[in-house]
Amino acid sequence: MTTMTLITVAPTGAESTKEAVSALPVTLDELVSTAKECEALGASVIHVHIRDDNARPTLDLGRLRDTVAALRDTTDLIVQLSSGGAVTDPESDRLAVLDAAPDMASCTMGTVNFGDDVFLNRWAFIVDLHTRMQERGIVPEYEIFDLGQLTSLRRLLDKYGLPAGGHVHVDFVMGVPGGMPGTTEALVACHQALRDLPEGTSFSATGIGRSTIPVMLASLSAGGHLRVGMEDTITYAKGRPVESNMQLVARAVGFAQLAQRPPATTGEARQLLGLSARS
Repeated sequence: MTTMTLITVAPTGAESTKEAVSALPVTLDELVSTAKECEALGASVIHVHIRDDNARPTLDLGRLRDTVAALRDTTDLIVQLSSGGAVTDPESDRLAVLDAAPDMASCTMGTVNFGDDVFLNRWAFIVDLHTRMQERGIVPEYEIFDLGQLTSLRRLLDKYGLPAGGHVHVDFVMGVPGGMPGTTEALVACHQALRDLPEGTSFSATGIGRSTIPVMLASLSAGGHLRVGMEDTITYAKGRPVESNMQLVARAVGFAQLAQRPPATTGEARQLLGLSARS
């Protein structure tokens, strides 16, 4: 079992609005400030969605490049861009995210009902995303919304090879209406299925909404890592809105320390994920 915990912060997402969630970081300055604060607490990876001047989700390539550059200039965090965007984004724009040259990008391993919407991930699109990341040296985080998507990942790796860096890292996204539940039983089932993947495969777990705490505790007990942030939950406790992403990272750090698996440094995280050291 690993002796450290990789903590990813997902500060914004594409679902919540600034009007409804005033603490949501939507400008570049707000995102950079959040990143610096969360890194100081123990986060080593930042999962990034961006917004336009009207705080609406966007995959504008110029903004993405500026965001990657600003985060690298001001933090040592591993910059992971979302290739999912919003559920309405076309495949061409989602693939173009890689042109911003992040350290990592997400790669969702199948289509899933996403509340009242459909998060579409065709097999051909998944293959295209995976192989383009291989060519560019971008490390994927394979997002798993349901158990069968781990079988799809095995198929992908068997046919198209290991990702850039040679290490396989997945994130179990749990509690999305339409996906697997955010329960210990579901995490155990996913954890058992990892034995069909390459030896040394690591995992994080993301609990959406009220499943945040049960998923964090289950992941830590199984040797997994954590993703937290206002993309995934805007309520800290029943009737208590989240005040900042720092609040969520601080809680994750506290749980990791209680489990005697303190937060990984950015250097340790890079080594785990197969990323080269920052120059």
